[in-house]
Amino acid sequence: MMGRLNGKLALIVGAAGKDNMAQVIARRLTAEGARVAVAGRKADALSAFADEIGGVAVACDMTDQQSIRAAVADTEAALGGVDIAINATGWGLLKPFLETTQEDLDAMYALQLRGPFQFFQALIPAMERRGGGSIIQISSATATIMFHDHAAYMATKAGTDHLVRTVANEFGTMGIRANSVSPGITETPMTADAAAVPGLMDAFRKGYPLGRYGTSEDVAEACVFLASDGCFMTGQNLQVNGGLTLRANPTKADIEASVAAAMAAAGA
Repeated sequence: MMGRLNGKLALIVGAAGKDNMAQVIARRLTAEGARVAVAGRKADALSAFADEIGGVAVACDMTDQQSIRAAVADTEAALGGVDIAINATGWGLLKPFLETTQEDLDAMYALQLRGPFQFFQALIPAMERRGGGSIIQISSATATIMFHDHAAYMATKAGTDHLVRTVANEFGTMGIRANSVSPGITETPMTADAAAVPGLMDAFRKGYPLGRYGTSEDVAEACVFLASDGCFMTGQNLQVNGGLTLRANPTKADIEASVAAAMAAAGA
């Protein structure tokens, strides 16, 4: 069967976590015919996953410029080039605005703004050598709408959205497209603990016009589209969140009320 990405060479960063979003995206791109390099900081986990999908594993610390450059170079050496690059790294800091420290800000900036900036810098020459390519940044609905105690995360995600537009504008003549994808709450191993709290996820679900929050498969489908040659889009942010940005995330009071009601109902 011919896939939409047959013959494409892809690098996906952030794929060391078992069944996380990056791994789901990697499986989907592989199924669509791409040869995939998965990157991250946990060598053993990456190697096992790369073996599972028939790909290759490369080391990459998105807070270290030399590591980023080496990951792109290693991918070129292993696959023969880079046509598709997806950054699915992130760190969810939930902390009140006035309690957010300089150390918090430095860590968030290093991973979620400086890292993508330097990743894109490393990718441009590699993609130019291939005659173009598709860069996809996993962003967040909270770069557009508010969520309490999430300022540092939201600010850096919003920064990468504008960075994506900059790359799209300046390097489109090379055939390089750059877009971002903005999920809302997504079913991943990271949200499993939250899903176990009665009433917590119900508070979020009310904000989704489509009646559910997203899955990693939803995000992977968007990535396949953005990576395919049939996509005539650049500099865009796909809101893959069931319409959440038409409404709003719950407030802290909404969440507390939903959890309290669920706990009371469970005890009744």
